[in-house]
Amino acid sequence: MTGTGTGTGTATHDGQGSMRLRELVFGCACAGAVRAAARLGLADALDDGSSLSASVLAERVDAHPGALARLLRALSSYGVFEQRPDGTFAHTSMSRMLRLDAPDSLHHIALWCTEPWTWQLWPRLDEAVRTGGSVFPEVFGKEFFPYLQEDAPDSARVFDRAMTGSSRQAAADLAQVLDLTGVTEVVDIGGGQGHVLAALLEKQPMLRGTLLDLPQVVAGADTRLRDGGPLASRTRLLPGDCRRTVPVSGDLYVIKNVLEWDENSTRRTLRNIMKAAKPGASVVIVENLVDGTPSMRFTSAMDLLLLLNVGGAKHSRDSLTALITEAGLRLGGVTTVNAYLHAFHTTVPG
Repeated sequence: MTGTGTGTGTATHDGQGSMRLRELVFGCACAGAVRAAARLGLADALDDGSSLSASVLAERVDAHPGALARLLRALSSYGVFEQRPDGTFAHTSMSRMLRLDAPDSLHHIALWCTEPWTWQLWPRLDEAVRTGGSVFPEVFGKEFFPYLQEDAPDSARVFDRAMTGSSRQAAADLAQVLDLTGVTEVVDIGGGQGHVLAALLEKQPMLRGTLLDLPQVVAGADTRLRDGGPLASRTRLLPGDCRRTVPVSGDLYVIKNVLEWDENSTRRTLRNIMKAAKPGASVVIVENLVDGTPSMRFTSAMDLLLLLNVGGAKHSRDSLTALITEAGLRLGGVTTVNAYLHAFHTTVPG
């Protein structure tokens, strides 16, 4: 009888590596467990500083006690919740971030990254790698964003909430990093609801700003920027598409997590900024990088999801630098905004 790696058989493979690979190929179980915790509201049902049994938690979230105990056990093995020696469960730093009221909440991000459509795309990754393009239209019969708006409105709302939460957190970090000395006019390009712009206007009381994004996006801008808001008198809300034109002049242009489309769209956007900006204007490009950062697993996963759903890509430091140089911008330096964002500080030549 031949050995199988157990009993009297001889294991010829790396046991630790084998177990790690087994865990990786079951990654869907981990993602699914985090999604289930978010949808059940487990983190919100558990008070901070206390521990509860699965039975009590099951009553709070209307779940089957035995099945919930199994879910919590699986989550605890990843550090999402902690199983105490007495069998009760308590919060960890990660499980707290699934709370809706957490200042650094990742509740909606956890839901967004595990939406139903994602489970239909990941098995087709080999096709996307062979072709270098999105498989979304083939799977769902239309492009990604039209599908969200027309066929998956609930998922579109999750997307909006996830992007809003992420943008708010990043805006505060970016506002601390950017030097606004001498800046009087800032332009937030493709800035969504304008959280970055609002953070900069709050930081510098004499600053004026423009938010440029698609009409339906600008219509839902941060209430601080709209009529009646505390920053409205210093804000211009400008509907438009930066891939077509950037019809506004400023001292500082900020473009965050926008240059993720195909390279032609990125080139057009940078050219449009160059046309609009005055000599000496600053252009700060903020992106996730897929190299040389502590967030490699996170950003490289986002990079693959972009390939699957829209055919886009996250940048490496070299690829973004090459596009910046090609556009004619002068790169001054790269600073870390937080664990997953970097700011490329560039200048329009005089």
